[in-house]
Amino acid sequence: MLYAFSIHINMALAEVCGLNSYVDFNFLQEKDKLPGEIEKYTRNFTNNVQLAVPPYINPAESLAQLSASTDESGKHLKIQFDHGTTTLGFQYQGGIILAVDSRATGGQFIGSQTMKKIVEINDYLLGTLAGGAADCVYWDRVLAKQCRMYELRNRERISIAAASKLLSNMVYNYKGMGLSMGMMLAGWDKRGPGMYYIDSEGTRTPGKIFSVGSGSIYAFGVLDSGYHWDLTDKEAYELGRRAIYHATHRDAYSGGIVRVYHMKSTGWVHISDEDCKDLHYMYQEQKLAGSSK
Repeated sequence: MLYAFSIHINMALAEVCGLNSYVDFNFLQEKDKLPGEIEKYTRNFTNNVQLAVPPYINPAESLAQLSASTDESGKHLKIQFDHGTTTLGFQYQGGIILAVDSRATGGQFIGSQTMKKIVEINDYLLGTLAGGAADCVYWDRVLAKQCRMYELRNRERISIAAASKLLSNMVYNYKGMGLSMGMMLAGWDKRGPGMYYIDSEGTRTPGKIFSVGSGSIYAFGVLDSGYHWDLTDKEAYELGRRAIYHATHRDAYSGGIVRVYHMKSTGWVHISDEDCKDLHYMYQEQKLAGSSK
């Protein structure tokens, strides 16, 4: 109160003396507000599980109105970009196979052909990305920190079930605020292999076969025809690779490099990175060779 009162007195005296033309007191007041605003809107720098949201009374409702925005000519502005990717995971007698593509898109524009959609959280836990790339990468990093903190406190690795529950609880706090995530967590703990699906609505589902993304329907077609529990490692690698390839062939939002990882009892192993173009010609040659016999 006293500080504000003294500011007003000083500004009045400055106006009487004609100093306003030399010193901008309003600028100094605005400058004082700056540190407070920076702290308010960058809270995740100090607490990475708390994101700053726009200063609306009800952010979940107000943010949804952005998608109905129009420009000066009345043309609809598409704030909500189409998302596309293909990721899959399946459990078999040798562990868990994860396979993904690498194309990142913003609507119909290809932003990257080398996006890494499998995140190595620790030596025994992998996460896949589908949806908004920034959302998925950010929350996977937060989860990696939380898992490491758990390990340091308890002197044992976190279980897959607990890690998936941590992630589900964190993103549920922002339900309806525009997060876009459809992720798989796969790992190996003292209970054996485990795999969960988690999305931005807070859904958390255990399972043995998952495929997430715009190309998942094509990947499921290949998985349904080729999957069985007794696959050898080589057959499992090929099934995951072929399922992602067919999705990239049919889905415009999927493409780039086909990455395959294998989760074993000794930890994850990176199997291969192959360009889907090279796979296309390889499979075409195999098809022609098979038809000529």
